[in-house]
Amino acid sequence: METLPTQDVVDGDFSEDDEQRHESQAWGRLLPLGTSFTAVDLINEEYTLGRGENCDIPFNGEVAKKHQCFQAYSKIHFKLLRKTTSKGVHVFLEDTSSNGTFINGEKVAYVYLDLSANEDDDLPQEIKEKYTMTKVLGRGACGEVKLAFMKGSCEKFAVKIISKKKFSVGGKHQVNVTKQIMSEVKILKALKHPCIIRIEDVIDTPDVLYIILELVEGGELFDKVVELGLYDEPTAKLLFYQMVLAVNYLHDKGITHRDLKPENILLHTDSKETLIKVTDFGLSKFVDAGSIMQTFCGTPTYLAPEILKTAGTGSYTKAIDCWSLGVILYICLVGYPPFSDERKDLELPKQILGGHYTFPKQYWKDISDDAIDLVKKLLTVDPEKRITLSAALNHPWLKDDDMKSKANALMYPDKEGMVPPSAMPKKRTLEEGEEPVLKRKGSSDTNSPVPSPSSSSSE
Repeated sequence: METLPTQDVVDGDFSEDDEQRHESQAWGRLLPLGTSFTAVDLINEEYTLGRGENCDIPFNGEVAKKHQCFQAYSKIHFKLLRKTTSKGVHVFLEDTSSNGTFINGEKVAYVYLDLSANEDDDLPQEIKEKYTMTKVLGRGACGEVKLAFMKGSCEKFAVKIISKKKFSVGGKHQVNVTKQIMSEVKILKALKHPCIIRIEDVIDTPDVLYIILELVEGGELFDKVVELGLYDEPTAKLLFYQMVLAVNYLHDKGITHRDLKPENILLHTDSKETLIKVTDFGLSKFVDAGSIMQTFCGTPTYLAPEILKTAGTGSYTKAIDCWSLGVILYICLVGYPPFSDERKDLELPKQILGGHYTFPKQYWKDISDDAIDLVKKLLTVDPEKRITLSAALNHPWLKDDDMKSKANALMYPDKEGMVPPSAMPKKRTLEEGEEPVLKRKGSSDTNSPVPSPSSSSSE
């Protein structure tokens, strides 16, 4: 949800001296995760929170009362207690609700910030002046992502923190991005498409790169496919159409993604039919492409054959993204990848280099011929013959007016009728003769628990 602007709450009507004195007395701060809540500095040793009028922090503002969850709040939903113990000063949350108040399970309405901690000491001044950094949202091969709140408004962002040491040459020389970074930042910040994560800012320091991104809270496509097992064909088409629009937009701007996979397709909501957002498309602009390939691709499930041929050191066209999208479409439709290191008859690199994948009838019998044809055109080994994304948008499978109408409503909810610019799967019970399931590996080379067809004939 969007957060409630809290300029008056955080900055108040204090003079600068009064505000600094007020902040110096506080031991903690609550940052809101929803529109029903406001930021609060904690000064007292105990607080009660709930919808009761007598709570120290009541959930009874006009916005809160209109929220669908208002009646679910208890009069005293929970307490915050600051106590001195034999092991030091600790803050406790006491759940007094009838509906549950989780911490790691998300349900709590705030992020708690310990003002006595010095975790921000190593952050650059440009970050500390504008953002309050909080919990870790995720970790991957390139670094970690943290939740940040903009000071004053409490608007939420995701901050990708990339250590340049990970992209060093022989572990000795960090890649120098200073010369190119400002021009690249200008290009990436200018990108505007409803299916592409917005880059708010990029802050470059000698050792670390900070990329401030729009926050999307519906999770990764990978995890959704794990949850569902696979998408029905109409839903897969709706999501894939958005992916093609987004990546085609990048291609028109001269940007090749290079690392398309279900983990880099984010979902706006938890609903099956949702807006998607492509992320991590700018990473190859900031660090050496060869280093990216070596770091990200322990298992090259989504990599095009031309990348494997040169071990990530050659020059490639935007056709590599078309191949990766073909792999993603295959997975969405049937719940397992076209190429697998579980196959006993052919090693994974050879499968990809030769385009050895199949459409077993037991999984593909209900999938349309047009969908299969588009997969084949995307998973064409020769990049010169591989379908482009502009051509894919004119493929019969994507010429679906009802689907496009739904996509337009998701992409442009306030502009009805506006025309847009031109995980793996859940483990299913193994059937007789099937290969063992794949196991999910690191975030950079993920394979989810899915069966791999044992057939080895190529298409």
